[in-house]
Amino acid sequence: MNSIVEDNARQSRITILDVAAAAGVSKSTVSRILDERLPRSDSETARRVRKIAEELGYVRDVSAASLRRGNTMTVGIIVPRLTDTVMAMLYESLAKACSRTGRFAIVATTDDRAKADRLAAESLLKRGVDGLILSTARDDDDFPDILAARGVPTVLALRTDGHSLSSIGDDRLGGYLATRHLLDLGHRRIGVIAGPSYASSARTRVEGYRQAMTEMGLTIDPSLIVSSTFGIESGAEAAEKIMHLPQAPTAIFAVNDNTAIGALSGLMRMGLSVPGDVSLVGYNDIPIVSHLSTPLTTLRVPFEQIAANALDLLGGEAIPPDDRIRVSAPTLIPRKSTRSIVL
Repeated sequence: MNSIVEDNARQSRITILDVAAAAGVSKSTVSRILDERLPRSDSETARRVRKIAEELGYVRDVSAASLRRGNTMTVGIIVPRLTDTVMAMLYESLAKACSRTGRFAIVATTDDRAKADRLAAESLLKRGVDGLILSTARDDDDFPDILAARGVPTVLALRTDGHSLSSIGDDRLGGYLATRHLLDLGHRRIGVIAGPSYASSARTRVEGYRQAMTEMGLTIDPSLIVSSTFGIESGAEAAEKIMHLPQAPTAIFAVNDNTAIGALSGLMRMGLSVPGDVSLVGYNDIPIVSHLSTPLTTLRVPFEQIAANALDLLGGEAIPPDDRIRVSAPTLIPRKSTRSIVL
């Protein structure tokens, strides 16, 4: 019975040929006009074809089109976790960018574990994805090189290994801007919640901090730079460790908003106020930070631009050496978690 229903459905399916016959144009014209990946035409013919297609109930057969092109029009995206707002924002931006180009995004999570990256990639590749976008690159892992050697189209996003195709934020600039902001407010002893050293994004933001401090002629106290994960509780622990130093800082730069939120909690537990006792800067501008009781000063990352660049690199051919790593600039968003002090 089911096979009869399926056969009837196939027979009644409206095709491009049906639309072309009804509109009095060629099949190729209809195909071009109804291809969502191409710029939308507003000519009289295009409007007529779209109207006829809608009236006939035409639905584009994505699977058939993919078979003709030899691909599936799906992109595999690997992130550490979707409970991390930053990764959720990246995935949403990538999914929207895929939709605009007629592609579909499939996501897999790894909890930021190198072995899980490999399992996730294999699972996505078995499902026929045309390429992979990884936000899990680690300095101590050569997995992107292994994928490249296998001929798997791969692009890194948010993090980079320094040579693979990558779409990232300008993290050094962001770290510099965050620190420069605090320096301009009069702070000279500035702590850093540095994130994990294996992530290029965290490491490079700390490099930006070092650059700004050095330009100001300040000696960098290594005890003020405390490593952490990207998690909230880790941020709280790092903030408490920094503030228990014999000479506590007057400001803290956390290399992501989660650790900044954790720092805010840890400082409150210590009876310290932000920004009364300590100024605080985060990174990424996730939605919640503007709604905290003390809205957080942070760096806004252009996720949509990073996503668009990642997809462009994934589908590109013969990418020149100077365009393999595309960098998008962040923007400082001053809010109420930072204040000036008297020098």
